[in-house]
Amino acid sequence: MAIKQEVELFLNQLKDKIKVFEVAFRPRGKNLDDLAELDITPIKRLEYLMNLKAEDYYGGPKKDTYDLTKPDYYEFGIQVKGKEVYIKISPGLPNKMVDCMSFHIAEFPMNYPLKTE
Repeated sequence: MAIKQEVELFLNQLKDKIKVFEVAFRPRGKNLDDLAELDITPIKRLEYLMNLKAEDYYGGPKKDTYDLTKPDYYEFGIQVKGKEVYIKISPGLPNKMVDCMSFHIAEFPMNYPLKTE
């Protein structure tokens, strides 16, 4: 688990990189199906990423199990239309787009270690 300052640093760097290189969203079935179900447009999806806060942190940093040479990813959760949405995102390779691997309705209950009730 990361501490709040690490997550804030990750998010600040991620958002700065998005402004320059944008985001590659993986077109997986469940990502596309859930975006349609929640009526989330590409612009709105980008807004959700740019508005992520440390309190939305769920987990990470974690290694990409498919490619250990890729940067670590973090996991976040947000509420959209009463549904919990799971976001898995990596800064991507240097001078390349940010890599959003998952953006779909959560498949399990999520807890947020940095959220204060």
